[in-house]
Amino acid sequence: MLKLMLAPNTVIGQHWVNLLTVAGIPCELHNRYLNGALGEIPAEQCAPELWLVDERDETIARKLIEAAVNGPPPGGASWRCRRCGETLEPQFTLCWQCGTARDPRDD
Repeated sequence: MLKLMLAPNTVIGQHWVNLLTVAGIPCELHNRYLNGALGEIPAEQCAPELWLVDERDETIARKLIEAAVNGPPPGGASWRCRRCGETLEPQFTLCWQCGTARDPRDD
């Protein structure tokens, strides 16, 4: 296993886990509940940690998270759902019509 990065909070950390899981990258979020110990334990030890099960996934995992943090580029192209064919604006990651997740390889 490889510690990929610290998340700023549990909600964002879980979002990253969901993002990587949809992309087929097994990962885990550690330190979910240490926020309550903040002050008793140093802050850097309480932050949620994103761990990859397979360290070979590091490069693609970092790219996917960077893309999620930065969002779509201004003026980005719309994308077409692979399942139902609906055309969606670039900021959406799920098809509103059928709920299928956007394939990261479409970027």
